[in-house]
Amino acid sequence: MELEWSMRAAALKVAGKLLEAKLNDDTSDYHGQACQCSCGGTAVYRGRRAKTFVTVVGEITLERAYYYCHECGSGFYPRDRTLGLSSGLLSPGVEKMVGASAAMVSFEESHELLEELANIEVETKEIERTAETLGKGIAKDECSHVPVREPPRATMYLGLDGTGIPMRHEALEGRVGKQPDGTAKTREVKLVSVWTAESNDKEGNPVRDKGSVRYSAAIESAAYVEKDESPSDFALRVEREARRTGFENAHRQVIIGDGAKWIWALAYELFPHGIQIIDLYHALETVSTVAKKIFGVESEEAEQKAQSWRAQLERGAIDELIAALTVLEDQHPEATTCIGYLETNRERMRYPLFRSLGLCVSSGVEEAGCKVAIGTRLKRAGMHWTVEGANAIIALRCNRLSHRDEDYWARRNAA
Repeated sequence: MELEWSMRAAALKVAGKLLEAKLNDDTSDYHGQACQCSCGGTAVYRGRRAKTFVTVVGEITLERAYYYCHECGSGFYPRDRTLGLSSGLLSPGVEKMVGASAAMVSFEESHELLEELANIEVETKEIERTAETLGKGIAKDECSHVPVREPPRATMYLGLDGTGIPMRHEALEGRVGKQPDGTAKTREVKLVSVWTAESNDKEGNPVRDKGSVRYSAAIESAAYVEKDESPSDFALRVEREARRTGFENAHRQVIIGDGAKWIWALAYELFPHGIQIIDLYHALETVSTVAKKIFGVESEEAEQKAQSWRAQLERGAIDELIAALTVLEDQHPEATTCIGYLETNRERMRYPLFRSLGLCVSSGVEEAGCKVAIGTRLKRAGMHWTVEGANAIIALRCNRLSHRDEDYWARRNAA
């Protein structure tokens, strides 16, 4: 195996030298002593200049014609534009590798993977810079490229959720949080997921279709739309994703989330005819947690009550569950809080009806989405983010997890 890797490294080195020689022998990037600048002015030839780039076959040093425009005060290299080398030290092929690896693992791990698997040496800081630049480009593209999916699907699901990520001190100044002193350690990422569930399990229950989930997320406001003159940034993100995936044209629009008020305010505003469902697993966890708080985490009575309350919830016996909690209100404020949760979300907890309509009442997509799309990459030990850096990597990761990489690169290369 070691011999194989050595031979591969030697072959890449030879290939790199051949590519370097071929490109440097070609002087077609010389357009005469003057040529037109993109600003419309005249750029003057200032000779050939060398620069070393990292490519998929290793480092190569290119001699390129350089033109300078006095009218706009900037210079350019025609060859860099032709080869897609204008953004920095990396070739487009290596940029794609960096984007793919940095979307999934830390910048340091990305550096190690590129070196180990592709025999490419890219400094960790350059990987960070390139990944964030790519992420910003993807985030901009996400706002402008919103194709409409046709034809409409019978049923589609849209989930909304949020999760906190650790931030640098400067990104938290003035923010109220849950720390003992009232400060914050995190900022919340808002996530929208869209998926289909046209498959069934062995019992005939609908299950999420493999590979159907699409993600979009960012640290941005999800303020109640009806209170603002214009939609919040996250509301606009949800609208774009609904259009992009075809959710807005689905015959049945199902919105799944937990009990957060901002979720349902957004759902009412954007999808007034949608079917709203409190994620069953979240609801079951809520009543179980209340039972443990009232009767003790390790007590047998807590487990018995939790089982009974979960069964009532699943069969739609909300009144029975509220009656059981009402008896405990005087001594346990947790019971009062849970009653309010059940009353507020009663219509979203009609699980027997939803199942009779062939709907998923919980897919785990949102909970898994916060972990898969956000937590796994941005909530690792020792990580602290700026808002700009976090949003760039979130865009990069969501784009990859949503299988939109190739479409993005096709649009970028065509630009």
